[in-house]
Amino acid sequence: MMANLLNETKQYLDVVNKQPSLHTMTPVEVRELRAGQPKPLNNKTQVKNIEDQLIEVRDGASIKIRIYSPKGKGPFPIIIYYHGGGWVLNSIETCHESCQLLAAKTNSIVVSVDYRLAPEFPFPTPVYDAYDAFLWTVKNVGELNGVENQITVAGDSAGANLATVVSMMSRDLNGPTIASQFLLYPVTDLTYNTPSYNEFAEGFGLEKKDMEWFGHYYLQQETEKQNPYVAPLRAEHLNNLPPAFIKVAENDVLRDEGIAYAKRLSYSNVTVQLETAKGLIHSFFTKNEVFSEYIEKTIDQFHEFRKMNH
Repeated sequence: MMANLLNETKQYLDVVNKQPSLHTMTPVEVRELRAGQPKPLNNKTQVKNIEDQLIEVRDGASIKIRIYSPKGKGPFPIIIYYHGGGWVLNSIETCHESCQLLAAKTNSIVVSVDYRLAPEFPFPTPVYDAYDAFLWTVKNVGELNGVENQITVAGDSAGANLATVVSMMSRDLNGPTIASQFLLYPVTDLTYNTPSYNEFAEGFGLEKKDMEWFGHYYLQQETEKQNPYVAPLRAEHLNNLPPAFIKVAENDVLRDEGIAYAKRLSYSNVTVQLETAKGLIHSFFTKNEVFSEYIEKTIDQFHEFRKMNH
């Protein structure tokens, strides 16, 4: 089957496919390579205020969050955003442009979370950081000028995995209520064997071997692949989770597990809207210089979903 790619996607992949694959390097080498690459400049600030803050998480550690406040008086709904990067790479800088757009277009406060990364901090540290940042946000909703009971967890790829895992943890621990989930091409399983894994194994930005590489660094034991807080598709049940807007990319190794997760949620009587980004690939949501039109469309779709399901 031939991949269906937009022209923008083809041009983007022409550049990406000239670079070495992630799995041929160490995490440190990839981070150093990316740190040396020029960042696209954008002087358009779409929000009223952007502020960085350190918050305490368990074990006495601190992590950084970035708070985007929209224009207007508020109080506003809150979206907690977890960046992608296979739990190994990237930071709140990766999704900086997208978080501004998300805050502006949905009239929400966005709290972007710089959770600690593997292999230095393997599972479960990123999960605990993600959950503790959620608890911090709930506790500080008034100071943030946010609306209680209107908190969305969101993220892309491994960040979407963390968002849905936070939803599961809060349910399991009788924690605070989450109003909705916004999941972009989520990692929901680590078996790497769906049809989309085979179809898009190489040459589409995120390779099958890259995902195996991420799993190798994120997990300390093979048995952790069965843990629902690693692989939500492995959960015995998905009942009583927040309404979920899920968007997968058509040409992405993770496409089929995102679709499978949406189906499982639906079978569990969770309200779900599943969308497929036609002609697009993994990580489109944070590539503003290439895919801004599709990012805006995705945010608009989520915004409508949230309004209908609040």
